[in-house]
Parts: sequence; C-alpha cells; structure tokens
Amino acid sequence: MTPELTILTYAALLQFAQLALAILFGDAQTGIKYGASARDTPKPLTGLAGRVDRALNNHYAALALFTIAVLIVTLGDQSTPLTINCAWAYLIARALYVPAYISGIPYLRSIIWTVATGATLTMLITALI
Repeated sequence: MTPELTILTYAALLQFAQLALAILFGDAQTGIKYGASARDTPKPLTGLAGRVDRALNNHYAALALFTIAVLIVTLGDQSTPLTINCAWAYLIARALYVPAYISGIPYLRSIIWTVATGATLTMLITALI
C-alpha cells in the first residue's frame, strides 16, 4: 500500500470519529428518540452540536476530493515525497479543523481548510506534471 493510501485510511478513520462525535452531540440536543426515528420533521442542530455536524459535512466533501487525488496519484504511479507530504498535510489539517470549527475562533478554521484543500489540489496538479 502506498503512503497516500495509508493516510487515506487514517482520514477515513477520522471521518468515523467525527461521525461518532456528531451523533453524540446531536442526540444530546435532540434526544435519542428523535435520533432513532425516521426524522421526517427535521430538527436543525444549533450551537456546539450544529458546529460538530457542519464540520462532519465539510469533511465528507473534502474527503471525496482527497480520495480522488490519492487514487490518481496511486493508480498513476505518481507517488513522490511531495504527494506524501501533501497527504500528511491534508490529514493533519483535517484533524485540526474539527476543534477549530467547534471552538468558533474566527478565521482559524478557514486557514486550516485552505491548507487541507491546497494540499489536495497540489496532489492533483503534481499528478498531471
């Protein structure tokens, strides 16, 4: 397995951890009965639970693009020290994104998001060169 695929596995595990956190905070706000229901009437999450949920949804989008980048690099046999470092940068940034989003510190999560997104974009461009 390439280093990028290993890092992608860690990113997927991070997604599971975020999902568990979102369920925990969401159920604390809406109740387990609502969480176990069909949720036909949506209850918007607010405050901390809302931020945890939005961070999770943001990672779904970021993880899809990162997965594409890892697959292109791996299947194209384009793994380099740069792509490996970019993969690590993505993972570290995404791990930092969760507490940054939850804390609500202005601009911090945007800077971290930019690092992760830039790392993914760099991997894609590197694979084309």
